[in-house]
Amino acid sequence: MRRVFVAGLCGFALFSAVPAQADFSDTVAEIKRSVVAVGTVSVLRNPRFRFLGTGFVVGDGNQIVTNAHVVQAAPEGDENEKLVIVFPNAERTSERFMAKPIRKEMSDPDHDLALLRFDGPPMPAVRLGDSDAVRDGQDVALTGFPLGGSIGIVPVTHKGIISAITPVGQPLPSSRQLDSQAVRRLSGGRYSVLQLDIVSYPGNSGSPLYDANTGEVLGILNMVFIKGSKEAALTNPSGISYAIPVSFLKLLIKP
Repeated sequence: MRRVFVAGLCGFALFSAVPAQADFSDTVAEIKRSVVAVGTVSVLRNPRFRFLGTGFVVGDGNQIVTNAHVVQAAPEGDENEKLVIVFPNAERTSERFMAKPIRKEMSDPDHDLALLRFDGPPMPAVRLGDSDAVRDGQDVALTGFPLGGSIGIVPVTHKGIISAITPVGQPLPSSRQLDSQAVRRLSGGRYSVLQLDIVSYPGNSGSPLYDANTGEVLGILNMVFIKGSKEAALTNPSGISYAIPVSFLKLLIKP
């Protein structure tokens, strides 16, 4: 009896040492605290807010990362139009959303990344994972504002897998897509991006791609493989998306 009891205790200790897996709903709730909408505000326009894309909080809690092409859509030198982030108001006042002015801090156009900064109290920052350790078939998710200009500022989560790790310098379907950004990317050396088996839409650009089990961010959603026009992505999404590995973001925010 004594031996059985000791073996039982050992078995219990061994079992209890294994960390419990986080519930996916809790992981999503944690990520949503850090996700913001990026856009511009103008007092001369109705509605005043113009949605541009998704971003999320990193670093010291006062930094936002998004795609470089998202902030490139904001007009330069216009005193009437300001770059802002918008997010749900956690204070439960009469205002459903809060807006904060934001400014450009750093940019990495070759990897389509932009780092922004806002003043005031910091927000919860995401935890950055190791994109070099990503494997095909890994469970991942993204949270952002897929149709922010149409359905409003409501964070939406999509779940899928890493389907491949593929070079970004892949052939373009048409010479019309060979713009200056594509030429610079192709001539500046190839690097690998994360190909995702996840449905995403215009507006998801800049969304965090994270491990579905740990919540650690592995990449930044960059583009959607679109069949035909951008409008066709709304009714006929391909289910193939791409994300920039978070290793490039770490280099951007490194002190």
